[in-house]
Amino acid sequence: MKAYFVYILECSDSSYYTGVTNNLTRRLDEHQSGLDPYCYTYPRRPIEMVFVQEFQEIKAAISFEKQLKGWSRKKKEAVINGDWNKLKSLAECRNATSHTNFSNDGNSSLSGKKEGFDSAQPDSESA
Repeated sequence: MKAYFVYILECSDSSYYTGVTNNLTRRLDEHQSGLDPYCYTYPRRPIEMVFVQEFQEIKAAISFEKQLKGWSRKKKEAVINGDWNKLKSLAECRNATSHTNFSNDGNSSLSGKKEGFDSAQPDSESA
């Protein structure tokens, strides 16, 4: 059975690059040697592999790679450090407009009612 790898590289500018491959040694050599001058890692060499996860199915590997690419730096660092339990707290929304700050007591700016909205009166568009 073929193996696929999702990896994270730390670049010389401290940024992270996430990729997927079926040949980890070859792909790391390509990044390190600067095979493609248009590649993200080319001007950021030297690079260091800081995380790798093996998969048996390419769809699972690609899905995980896409997920990682969408994550914040802090979440990637939790994965790199093997701190999987930290991901849940890092995923919590901390915005003022989060549903966790919603109040239905009328004291919140997010009380569920729009200013000046009267449900008994139709919209001017629907009238």
